Amino acid sequence: MKKILIVINTLGRAGAETAMLEFLRKLDRTRFDISLYVMMGQGELSDNLPQDIRVLNRRLSSCSVWGKQGRLRLAKTVLASFFRNGNYFGKLAGLMKNFADMLKTGEIRLDKLCWPLVAEGAHRLEESFDLAIAWIEGGSAYYTAKHVKAEKKAAFIHIDYESAGYTPNMDQGCWEQFGRIFAISEEVRASFARVYPQYEKKTLVFPNIIDAERIRCRAEEPGGFSDDYDGVRLLTVGRLTYQKGYDIAIQAMSLLKKQGYKVRWYVLGEGEERKHLEKQIAALGLKKDFCLLGQAENPYPYYKQTDLYVHATRYEGKSLAIQEAQILGCVVIASDCPGNREQFINGRDGIFCQLDPKEIADSIAVFLKDKTKRTVLKNAEEMKEIPWEKEFEQLIEFIERG
Repeated sequence: MKKILIVINTLGRAGAETAMLEFLRKLDRTRFDISLYVMMGQGELSDNLPQDIRVLNRRLSSCSVWGKQGRLRLAKTVLASFFRNGNYFGKLAGLMKNFADMLKTGEIRLDKLCWPLVAEGAHRLEESFDLAIAWIEGGSAYYTAKHVKAEKKAAFIHIDYESAGYTPNMDQGCWEQFGRIFAISEEVRASFARVYPQYEKKTLVFPNIIDAERIRCRAEEPGGFSDDYDGVRLLTVGRLTYQKGYDIAIQAMSLLKKQGYKVRWYVLGEGEERKHLEKQIAALGLKKDFCLLGQAENPYPYYKQTDLYVHATRYEGKSLAIQEAQILGCVVIASDCPGNREQFINGRDGIFCQLDPKEIADSIAVFLKDKTKRTVLKNAEEMKEIPWEKEFEQLIEFIERG
C-alpha cells in the first residue's frame, strides 16, 4: 500500500480546500494510506475531513481563518513559527528580503511574505512517504520541497502565478524538488511556465474534481435565502479579498439601482476586506441591496435559488464557484480575465465582460431585460459537462509508477 502525504496551508472554506476534500474522497483506501498535514493547523473545513484520513497535526482546530478569533490564532501560529526550529537570523533575513522585493512592486502581501517563515517553523515529520503532495502554492510547497522525506513529490498550483505575488526569490528553488507540477487549468499552467520555463515539460493540467451529483443533492437540502425579496437575485461566492473585485461589483450595483432595476446582490464568503466593503456599501446607500451574508456550510441552495451568478474577479486559477454554478444551471457572467476564460464559451453558455462597473452593470442589465435569453443560457449551463477522470487516472499512474 502506497503511503501518501498531502500538505495544505489551511482548511478554510475556499476553492482549493474544497477541491482537496473531493480528491480525498476519490482516492482508493485499499491502495493508498493517506496522511494530511495542515501548515497553519486550522480551518472550518477540518470538520469535513473523511474519518479515515490520518491527520499529522498535533492539534487541528476548526476555527475559521477569517473571523477575528481565527486571524488572531493565525498570527500566533506565524509568531510560533519564528521561534520553532531555530535559524532566527536566517528567518529574519528572509522576511526582510521578501519585504524589500514587495516594496519594489508597490504591493505588500502579508500572506505571501509569511509563507517561507511558516514553512521553516513548521513541525518536522520523521516519517517517510512514497509520495508527498503540496496541494497549494506558498507554504505547503516550500515545506514539502525542503522538509518532507518522500520518494516522489508533486505540487499543485491553483492561481495565476504572475498575478498572485510570488517570485523566484521567494520560492528559493522549491519547484526543482517536484517530479510533477499540476496546474488546475491551461491558463494557470501557461502563467507558471512564463515564470518558470525550465519546468514546462513537467507541468501538467489537473482540473478541480467535481462531484456533480453530490452538489445537486445538497442543493435540495433546506437552506438558501431567508429574506422575502421578490426581485431578481444576483449571487457571488468567494472570499472577501482584493482579488475577487467586490469593490468594482459594488459600483456596478450602484449603477443598476440608479437605472431603476429591481435587483439585489448577495455574497457568500468572508475575508479581510469586509470592513472596507461595508464602508463602501454604506457610502453608496446599498445596505439593503448588496448583502454580505458571510460563509455558508452549504452554499448550493443559494445557487439553485439565484437568477444570475456573477464572478467579476481580477484574476483566478479556475473558479470552483463558477463550476458549481454551472452544475446547478445558473446563468454566469464573469470578468474576462486569466482563469475565467476557460470556464465557458462567450455567448453560448455564459457571458464575459470587462472588469469595469459600467461593463458589469450593462451585462447584467441584458439579462434583467430579456428573460428568454436567461432561459437559453440556463439550459446550456445545465447541459455542460465538467470532466476530470482522465487527469485523475494520470495522477494515479504517477503515484504508482512514476
